[in-house]
Amino acid sequence: MKDSFYDIDEVLINKDISDIKFTCDLNKCKGACCTMESEYGAPTDEEEIKIIEDMLDKIMERLPESNKRIINDSGFWEDKDGDLMISSINNKDCVFAVYEHGVAKCIIEKMYFEGETEFRKPISCHLFPIRIADFGGPILRFEEYQECKPALSNGLVTGISTLEFCKDALIRKFGEGWYNKLVELAGR
Repeated sequence: MKDSFYDIDEVLINKDISDIKFTCDLNKCKGACCTMESEYGAPTDEEEIKIIEDMLDKIMERLPESNKRIINDSGFWEDKDGDLMISSINNKDCVFAVYEHGVAKCIIEKMYFEGETEFRKPISCHLFPIRIADFGGPILRFEEYQECKPALSNGLVTGISTLEFCKDALIRKFGEGWYNKLVELAGR
């Protein structure tokens, strides 16, 4: 098993992350990562919850009424068996998902790109399709979803690996030095 992982500063990284080609194709998936059916929303933590709470009034101004109702009634996050996660609407759409031309997008990330916040979005969303598990330390793995088949096909066209596609998120989470070590180990 150890042969299928890189080990950098006590973080295990499944080699699929450097091997699998992946580039989102929003025209085909329609932002499926923001709308996947599940009883679990995007993982988050107390620090991110505090950041979002501090900007919630601005976020609420940009959300559809249905999202506002959910947030006003139940909040934007929930604790499921000790795991903190962003709430969803009917176990599907993230409460922060908005639609533009039929494509689901994160309102927080939209605000980030428009210069309204320095917080891009929860790190679990930014890292997607990389997921972090904790088995005595962080383990990063590529998680394949049917909804992301277009991204796999597009990745073969672009030649971009998941490692490259998630570069900004990996640097945000682990630092540039860590990322450079991973790139070197992966031979990229």
